[in-house]
Amino acid sequence: MRTLSRPFSRLDPSDPLRPWLPVSVANPNTGQKVSAYALIDTGADACALPAYLAPMLGLRLKSGGAKRISTGGGDTTAYSHRVSLELPEDGYATGDIAVDFMTGLTVPLLGVANFLSEFVLVVDYPRKRFSLTLRPGAATRRPRPRKDLTDQG
Repeated sequence: MRTLSRPFSRLDPSDPLRPWLPVSVANPNTGQKVSAYALIDTGADACALPAYLAPMLGLRLKSGGAKRISTGGGDTTAYSHRVSLELPEDGYATGDIAVDFMTGLTVPLLGVANFLSEFVLVVDYPRKRFSLTLRPGAATRRPRPRKDLTDQG
């Protein structure tokens, strides 16, 4: 993986500039994919996805492992499902990882434990740019569809 360097951007003209990254979220059981912009969030312990994406991926939200978590917006229930996160610009994919789907969350968050820890992240706030370089020793993983399609979430 080469270094992926991007300017901060806005999803809406009234939004502040932020480190957004285009991603594809895939259900490894069905191959269903959703493309979205995800926010680089160094304050998030792990990746989190809005609950509304679950049915778009063929997942039954509440069939995932439920847990109460605390966020900057307060306490909420998260439902864990296995997905793959892919960077379409360079082909990097996480492989099959557990991600929390949360009601009340409006945008995908790329957190530390299951995404950012694989990279050297440089955030240049004065220039409003960021870059990701796969850390030494990390392997680019590709998701592999599972043969058992009976578990949809």
